[in-house]
Amino acid sequence: FLLLFLLFRWQWNNYQYLLAFLFAIEEINKSPNLLPNLSLGYDLYNAIPSYQRTLESALFLLSAGNQTLPNYNCQSQKQSLAIIAGNVPTFSAQIGTLLELYKNPQVTYGPFDPILNDKDQFPSVYQMATKDSSLAHGIIGLLLHFGWTWVALYVSSDMHGEQFLHDLNTKMTEKDICVAFAERLPPTVGSYTARDFTFLTRIRISSANVYIILGDEGSVWSLGIVKEFYLILGKVWIMRNLHPYQWDGILATMFNMPYFFHGSLLFSNQKRKISGFKQFLKTVNPSQYPEDFYLTKVWISFFNCSLAGSLCGKLRECPPNSSLELMPSYMDLMTVSDSSYFIYNAVYVVAQVLHKMLLQKIEMRSPGDADQPILLPWQLHPFLRKSQLINSAGNNMTLDEKRKYVTQYDIQNLVNFPNDSWLLVKVGDFFYKTRHDQGLVVNEEMIKWPVSFKKTPESVCSQSCVPGFQKIHQEGRPVCCFICVSCTDRDISNQTDAEQCIQCPAEEYPNTERTHCLPKPVIFLAFEDSLGMALACMALCFSVATAAVLGVFLKHQDTPIVKANNQPLSFILLISLLLCFLCSLLFIGHPNTATCILQHVTFGLVFTVAVSTILAKTITVILAFKAMKPGRIMRRLLLSGASNSVVPICSLIQVIICGIWLGTSPPFVDIDSHTEPRNLIIMCNKGSVTAFYCVLGYLGFLALGSFTVAFQARNLPDTFNETRFLTFSMLVFCSVWVTFLPVYHSTKGKLMVVVEVFSILASSAGLLGCIFAPKCFIILIRPDKNCSKGLRKHKGF
Repeated sequence: FLLLFLLFRWQWNNYQYLLAFLFAIEEINKSPNLLPNLSLGYDLYNAIPSYQRTLESALFLLSAGNQTLPNYNCQSQKQSLAIIAGNVPTFSAQIGTLLELYKNPQVTYGPFDPILNDKDQFPSVYQMATKDSSLAHGIIGLLLHFGWTWVALYVSSDMHGEQFLHDLNTKMTEKDICVAFAERLPPTVGSYTARDFTFLTRIRISSANVYIILGDEGSVWSLGIVKEFYLILGKVWIMRNLHPYQWDGILATMFNMPYFFHGSLLFSNQKRKISGFKQFLKTVNPSQYPEDFYLTKVWISFFNCSLAGSLCGKLRECPPNSSLELMPSYMDLMTVSDSSYFIYNAVYVVAQVLHKMLLQKIEMRSPGDADQPILLPWQLHPFLRKSQLINSAGNNMTLDEKRKYVTQYDIQNLVNFPNDSWLLVKVGDFFYKTRHDQGLVVNEEMIKWPVSFKKTPESVCSQSCVPGFQKIHQEGRPVCCFICVSCTDRDISNQTDAEQCIQCPAEEYPNTERTHCLPKPVIFLAFEDSLGMALACMALCFSVATAAVLGVFLKHQDTPIVKANNQPLSFILLISLLLCFLCSLLFIGHPNTATCILQHVTFGLVFTVAVSTILAKTITVILAFKAMKPGRIMRRLLLSGASNSVVPICSLIQVIICGIWLGTSPPFVDIDSHTEPRNLIIMCNKGSVTAFYCVLGYLGFLALGSFTVAFQARNLPDTFNETRFLTFSMLVFCSVWVTFLPVYHSTKGKLMVVVEVFSILASSAGLLGCIFAPKCFIILIRPDKNCSKGLRKHKGF
């Protein structure tokens, strides 16, 4: 084995990598089941991360000696079979190209890197870490939980950062989360150096309050020291958590702006566990590994002592209970880091591969061959790619690039205190198994937000559209930037940020706030309404008046004024007018199929009888005066009662029209939901509009004919002539119905019915008053004129 690890002078916490490596080696060498007859050897090399020293590290490995001679192996028996390296992905990539020439397998323990996963370029590199696609799901879940739809991104300018940016952008687009801007952070290679971060000043003018960082410790540290950020407060940072000692270093450099990262939300992998490792760390000391210069330096640096027998005579001897467990809090070696966990697993992976290779070679060699099988580095590849490997804790360590694990994160809140101390507080959990099997739990009450926020911060491009409004996206801007427009009179939106309003059903209407639909009340011209009651009372009053006139005429039927102008026609006219008044009641009340059919058919028939009766009376008057002149034809027509046939003939024609109407498209009950937006109008649909206007047209034709004939006969002698009253009554009748048509079409809802009923009553009342009022006046008030003597004395009624 050869372990290449990075150990900066100020990063003693990385020393845990070496201890995890040693622990795994010792555990395997003590195991009776894994490589029972062999002991694993190893070399350690601290690779300072520079391009020149990286190549030197690789040459040192290939030369297997103290001299770095290309293509020359000085000590073949010390050649390492596998290399465990790569806390920084760029380091593994640099030596991977050279190691690939010799097919040396390299198992990396650093974070997953997409470049190293390219098997065409790095077929001999195996990554212990898995692709961390679940982190993007966790961040999206956190953004959705708090309603943050306007965020900025800072990612490292490497393949890992580009892959994360692509994955995150894809998932954000699916959830309508927008990116205010995205910036690349230079990857960290080597010690921290000052860089130009002036392009990051966009944060000062951005309206986004949430910033996502995906980078290593150096990227976060570089953000913190940018002078342009000194006055930046009130930003929520979301990132993958760093190791506590890394936060110590970062926050220590930000002493002049201690609240910069205060309130950040961090995703931390749940603490890794290595069985027995903690006990190993408690007992390890330099006397066990005298050749390890760094372990001795740890004791000298942190305990200011040396072990007995050492050459450091000026230092006091270390007490027997000195242990790594007693290290300062900023030097935490007892908490297992991800890289230490992966190093431990990497050692087990290689050991199990060697075990399988040896068993296979022993089975295939000849019985008499007692030599130890020779193992070459390139022979490990088939086993590393396909083997199902298990570590001592029983965890799967398969190196298949398609392997999937259940990922669990702790969500932590970084809290800074006035004394410059800080604390990571767990405020939630996130687990991810598949796209459809994931969960997020956040305890908002425990979160301490940045100092400028008194409550949960908002980060949106546009404020949410409340119910009753819909979003209108602005051209050329992200989908999160929109304006809110109120729904129309017939639409609602019952949720926040509705993409479009929903139209209410025909039987419902929106409330004032346009948030939900209300049932429309059903309205019609009811008897209980003031208008309905007034019209019904008018109809009944006129009906009573007509019945009274009919009674008067029956009582005085033998008087000259009743006998004049065809007494039977007068009775028919009075009965038809009575029915006209009563048919108006069919238009009042809740419509049904029977009333819808009866109201228009009855109206058409009774008015036809009334108008045709007036026509017959007019013709009778004309024939009566014409018969007094010489000529047998007029007298014969008068005596035969030909004028009486006008009523049945005209009525029969109207009956035929109504029969065709009822046979083709009769009236029916209908609901009008559009005329009045907040009401349902129950009305009678006329069915065939053509038939309806044919009925009205025929009635109008009769009325016009009656008016014309009566107008021509108005100057006949007055004694037996009522044509003047007939002419005036038809003038009133025609005026009412000519006025009715435009008014009827200009009204809506139940007012149309009111106009129709009023026209029926007005026209009927006009006929009753103009024709019979003068006669009733003479019969009741001036009976002296209703006798033969009076008629001879006074011409006219």
